[in-house]
Amino acid sequence: MSTGRQLLEELRRDEELRRALAEELIPEALRNRQLRRAMLLAVSKEMATKDDIEGLKKATKEEIENLRAATKAEIEGLKEDVEGLKVAMEGLKKDIESLRKDTESLREDVEGLKKDMESLRKASKEDMEKLGAELKSYVDARIGEVNRRIDDLYGVMKASLVAIVVTLASTILVPLLLRVLF
Repeated sequence: MSTGRQLLEELRRDEELRRALAEELIPEALRNRQLRRAMLLAVSKEMATKDDIEGLKKATKEEIENLRAATKAEIEGLKEDVEGLKVAMEGLKKDIESLRKDTESLREDVEGLKKDMESLRKASKEDMEKLGAELKSYVDARIGEVNRRIDDLYGVMKASLVAIVVTLASTILVPLLLRVLF
């Protein structure tokens, strides 16, 4: 391997050596006019030109316009989404109002049912009291009739008992009296 290649390999491996060599060569290169010119030409090729700046400016404007158009399109989409949400919210508001009315109607129905139940309870109580009074009156009338019949039966029994006693006495006494008298 040649000495130049060995030197190049050594410079690639050793960063500190590269830096030390550059510190030695740069002052020397800046003193030599042709080397300075070659360095300036190399640097100027890497520099941006007026045309480069104009192209960059134009590309930047185009990019800004593209971003504006995309942002505007996104905003329009968001506006449509917001409008859709507004419509949905209005529907929900109507549904809630309808539910509120239904709830109020149910409340009124429940109140009506409570009143009906109270009326039924009162009517049932009154009917039960009337029925109780009628039943008592009926039972009292029946018991009165049974008592009257028992009284009648008692009278018949007394009369029958008297008749039996009289018949018994006459059956026994008549033969005795007939014997005594005759």
